[in-house]
Amino acid sequence: MQKTHPMQEAVAFPVQAYRRPKDIRELRMENVSFAGSPRKHPYAPGKIVLVADPYSANTFYFEFEKSDIAFAEELPSIADMDGNTITMMRIWVKKGSVAVRCTPFIAGDTRLAPE
Repeated sequence: MQKTHPMQEAVAFPVQAYRRPKDIRELRMENVSFAGSPRKHPYAPGKIVLVADPYSANTFYFEFEKSDIAFAEELPSIADMDGNTITMMRIWVKKGSVAVRCTPFIAGDTRLAPE
């Protein structure tokens, strides 16, 4: 049985583009974009975590291999009510790449209670 490690708070880190595309048309044909706040993966140095909406109570995150990222662009930062800001990025991932989307939820019985 493989030992799993619990997710821990990860610190933000800069993402750099691997190569700049010759034109935007080529970028769109060969890649898919995802936007969010980039984080260092807690235990896999070859991966990044992209938190889709970091200040939302209903957020989710993606995990991508760094080698699958074709291009990254900085988006405007977002701020919370206290003035804390988080860097946002749009990353372009090669079509056909395997990634993980994680959506937290509360486990429970979703069936209606008998009347």
